[in-house]
Amino acid sequence: MKLLSTLLILIWIQMFSHTAAQSCEGRCGEKLSMCSCHSTCDALMDCCVDFKQFCLEISPHSGSLLGGTDFRILNVVFDPSATLTCRFKSEIVTQGFVDVDGVGHCVSPMLFESGWIPFEVSTDGVHYSRAGRWLAVHHSKLGVAFKLLLVNGTHWQYYGTPGVGGVLLMVWNASLINAERVNIELWGYEETGEPYSEHWRAQWAYLYTVGKDVLNNGAFSFTPKPAERPLSNWHMGSMRVSPSTKPDGAQNVNALWSGAHALAYHLEEAFRRDSAGWALEKCILWDEEEKRIPNFLSEIIDCPCTLAQARADTGRFHTDYGCDIEKGSVCTYHPGAVHCVRAIQGSPAYAAGQQCCYDSTGAQVLTGDSIGGSTPDRGHDWGAPPYQKPPRIPGFSHWKYDVITFYYCCLWSDNCDYYFTHRPSSDCRTYQPPKAASVLGDPHFITFDGATYTFNGKGEYVLLQSAAWSLSVQGRTEPMKSENGSVVMATRLCSVAMREKDSDVIEVRLTDRLDHLQVLMNQQELSFSEQSWMDLKGVFVFSAVPQNVTVMFPSGAGVEVRGRGGVMALTVLLPPEFNNHTQGLLGKMNDNPEDDLTSSDGAITPASSSAQDIFTFGAGWAVSNESSLFTYDSELLLNEYYFGPKHDPSFVPSFSIAEDPSDPLLEPTLRMCSGVGAEFCKYDALISRSLELGNSTLLTQRGHAATMQDLQLVVSCGWLKPPSHGLKEGTLYLQGAKISFTCNHGYRLHGPQERVCQENGQWSGNDTHCVSAPSAFESLERNRTCDTDLQDASVPNLIGTGTHPRPGHSCRKLSPPTSSVDFYRPSEGKTEP
Repeated sequence: MKLLSTLLILIWIQMFSHTAAQSCEGRCGEKLSMCSCHSTCDALMDCCVDFKQFCLEISPHSGSLLGGTDFRILNVVFDPSATLTCRFKSEIVTQGFVDVDGVGHCVSPMLFESGWIPFEVSTDGVHYSRAGRWLAVHHSKLGVAFKLLLVNGTHWQYYGTPGVGGVLLMVWNASLINAERVNIELWGYEETGEPYSEHWRAQWAYLYTVGKDVLNNGAFSFTPKPAERPLSNWHMGSMRVSPSTKPDGAQNVNALWSGAHALAYHLEEAFRRDSAGWALEKCILWDEEEKRIPNFLSEIIDCPCTLAQARADTGRFHTDYGCDIEKGSVCTYHPGAVHCVRAIQGSPAYAAGQQCCYDSTGAQVLTGDSIGGSTPDRGHDWGAPPYQKPPRIPGFSHWKYDVITFYYCCLWSDNCDYYFTHRPSSDCRTYQPPKAASVLGDPHFITFDGATYTFNGKGEYVLLQSAAWSLSVQGRTEPMKSENGSVVMATRLCSVAMREKDSDVIEVRLTDRLDHLQVLMNQQELSFSEQSWMDLKGVFVFSAVPQNVTVMFPSGAGVEVRGRGGVMALTVLLPPEFNNHTQGLLGKMNDNPEDDLTSSDGAITPASSSAQDIFTFGAGWAVSNESSLFTYDSELLLNEYYFGPKHDPSFVPSFSIAEDPSDPLLEPTLRMCSGVGAEFCKYDALISRSLELGNSTLLTQRGHAATMQDLQLVVSCGWLKPPSHGLKEGTLYLQGAKISFTCNHGYRLHGPQERVCQENGQWSGNDTHCVSAPSAFESLERNRTCDTDLQDASVPNLIGTGTHPRPGHSCRKLSPPTSSVDFYRPSEGKTEP
């Protein structure tokens, strides 16, 4: 016995020594033989002893892609005399420092991309053995506390136009600049080289210092002077505040930046003398350039026809932060609109963007009717992967091609016709809404084609699989517990994992905190404490509150996950391109609910089958360990799902629930569960003994029904222009809409006075025109009937006596016109005798 104990001690010592010898230096993300440097090691309690020393955590973990954020390295104590160097993407080096407490600091660099950026840290400038990641954020999506703010932005961007001048003021959070005194600098942005060539480049350039060695008290004001060429050739840019100890224009130093803006206050003297004339000249130059370079309009997605569609199609469209109904509809560039959305993905060839704006009635606002109409973008406002080169630079390419040009043509001069010729609104005639499928309650399924059923298996299953789009969405279920803690013979969705092609794997899980969700990217937790939107590899994720997560893929597929009433609710939205290309528990998307319950081997189970047969169908869609996208970062998950069966045959749910009149819960359940969602509501309330869960299921199913209603196909006849020399009344162009026409004084209507948008997507009647109406005297003269014996007669002199000959006059009888061609020539727009 003593010998055995000694042997065990020796084995333990050997194992400990081997573990201690294994280090995470240069090996973050790996699972070593005796310990782990993987992000799951904390939960599994198998981290190598130096894991936190080399696999870094930082605070803050995000900041502007313009750079300048000072972030601290946590859990590591450095020698105060050490020289810290930080290297981003293995190529961009910034100078860090160690403070008096031994805390290491890095400064984020200027980048031309958003998303997670890998970085390494060295104490000798040679060996970079510590690694972490930094989230570069689109500058407009950054919180105001982390920006240099231009007070009264309108004053700044109209400075030098008639009646606008004086002192400009900016403010900032002084604690974010590690200096007692600062410099205020102006930087310009430009994109040079032949568009859409390999020589197209983005450039930030230091222009000049506005305030030198200024006290860092969080505010600065100045009276700008016009710049001279070549500096005045920079028309857009940003202000920067940075330590005065750094050289003017130093790159990648601790700094705060303003947002991109029009540099009206900086432009040459000619702008101040005649801003409208100066701007018109630039507008015409832009117009000529737009005619020369490729037209991107044909490849951008069409807008949804209604505000309801736009807000429901979360896989392809997302709120434009410049016009958000949830934040008071402050729509500076779109007067008359209450909400705008942007297409999430850039267009395939040109990385262009689409914007769609809507008024208070839910109808589109179009540039043909209003300066506030939505406009497409040559440069997508949010950029387009892989970023880094024009026109894909987040925010700034958009400013270069779509915003500063709007100032030239529309805001600094009154020449919007030029702008809207190249940036016309989409009128939704080709828009096709997505299909939606849902999982709710404990759990119930609503397929893309509308079939409904309940599957209460315990395991990990294929919810959606599309080989054509390489999209996989998987769901994990677990047994439910009642309010008193006892196990309920039903399950709930507790985790959803998904990937499209080679994208990051996104997993959304329920947490111990009621309805709060945890988001993992490639098995590493994502924190939304600083940013609600994340640009990841092949996927975007949005989470404004802990109970809601939206995942968006390049295919246009959207996945919404919600924590509701202690369970997870899931909605998947797929565009029409997925028709006939889906399988799994959410069914075949082909407008035929009869084949939705198709097994992986092609066998069809009718939706009207017994609960046991449907249970067997669901079990057949269990995933394998090889195909699983899930994270197993606890002993429970490993035992129950990784080493255990993917579908647990020992868990047999209650396939139905009796409605016992003596049950005190029955009467309030029946009172609550009525109308759409009643059956699922009753089952969940009675099986879980929870009215709250039943009500949550009811509301979720009604929400699904409302989404389906919002996504109904709407017929659009397209924008209808007013006639030349006339007006139209009405700006709605959907089925049943009526547009009426009137003509200006001196013109009369030819064609229908009113046209109606018909079910076939065509306007009733022919085109309406306004044609010149002759004066009373002209009408009299043209319609005189002359006798042949009067051909050579003289006419009375109406002023005096006698007669005057009518030289050259030939009297003839006129016939009424036989068709519109007799008096209207569309190419000339004038009457014809």
